[in-house]
Amino acid sequence: MKILIDIGHPAHVHYFRNFAKSINANGSEILFTCRNKDVTVALLKHYGFRYVNFGKNFKSKLGKIFGLFCFTLRLFLVSLQFKPNMYLNASIYSAIVAWMLRKPHIALEDTFNWEQVKLYLPFTSCILTGDYEHPSLGMKEISFSGYQELLYLHPNNFKPDLSIYKELGIGKGDPYVIIRFVSWDASHDYGHKGISPYNKMKLVKELSTLCEVFISSESALSKDLEPYRLGILPHRMHHALAFASLVIGESYTMLSEAAVLGVPSVLIHNTYCYYLQDQQKKYSLVYNFTESEDDQRKAISKGIEILTKLNNKSEWQNLRQKMLTDKIDVSSFLVWFIENYPTSFNMMKENPDIQNQFKN
Repeated sequence: MKILIDIGHPAHVHYFRNFAKSINANGSEILFTCRNKDVTVALLKHYGFRYVNFGKNFKSKLGKIFGLFCFTLRLFLVSLQFKPNMYLNASIYSAIVAWMLRKPHIALEDTFNWEQVKLYLPFTSCILTGDYEHPSLGMKEISFSGYQELLYLHPNNFKPDLSIYKELGIGKGDPYVIIRFVSWDASHDYGHKGISPYNKMKLVKELSTLCEVFISSESALSKDLEPYRLGILPHRMHHALAFASLVIGESYTMLSEAAVLGVPSVLIHNTYCYYLQDQQKKYSLVYNFTESEDDQRKAISKGIEILTKLNNKSEWQNLRQKMLTDKIDVSSFLVWFIENYPTSFNMMKENPDIQNQFKN
């Protein structure tokens, strides 16, 4: 079997890396396609995957419209050479190409950005989502017991490495915070401003009185904040997250990654995120705040409150264990689902509990 996976965000490399290794080991062939988004190419190189880079993303609205045609055409031409049997991801480009070539397209969806979902929904064959509360995607939807971050951070697939403390330049066991700022240039980010420059500085100053502070940022930092930039290799980020005392910022993905690792997370974002709300309501691993000035202040206060209780790491890990007990090994489920598609689709429709074989 040949599978083409189009990468839209660096996190997608992590989503599919364990899956790709398992599928390759079983005799299938994987080709990744991507654009230059943050550290995507660096991650693909690190994991040794075969890939085709289509170049820079377009940031303006007009550019994104042009990109829809440009990247779809390039993906179509690559497909003619690679001849995939199946396409996998939530990319409009690959959904259209799969439809044109009459091949199945399996999408993974967790953000429910409707301007994107409405584009690919008519062309996709099946949409895999977590079983948390979210808008229905119709008969094409299959829900699994988990979050997409468990594709690569489930304990079956990830073991935190203590040597990350040395790479961070701090003593083993020393408390630290990771702050995440995003670039706000995605199509679904229009209208967002994120944390104000004043509150970015306030956040760093106040948290740095309690522990070490590291900033992970997609965009340029001010001269005052640049010294706090996290200087580790991209593939080491999850080890840094695993031992943090707190992760706070504007990124859905990184906040959820921290949460499934048992690290308290504070999100500042105006858009309602279904899986992060679920992680707050069911497991108390995330605190969600809006971008309003008042909520930004509350988020900073919540971060300080968490850091003043540094002796309760075992409590966060207990909450994580509760979450893991409810969830499956999503990567193993995905391998089974893809290798047995479309039979697996019908099996999940008839008996969703069949996925419980992937619970530990």
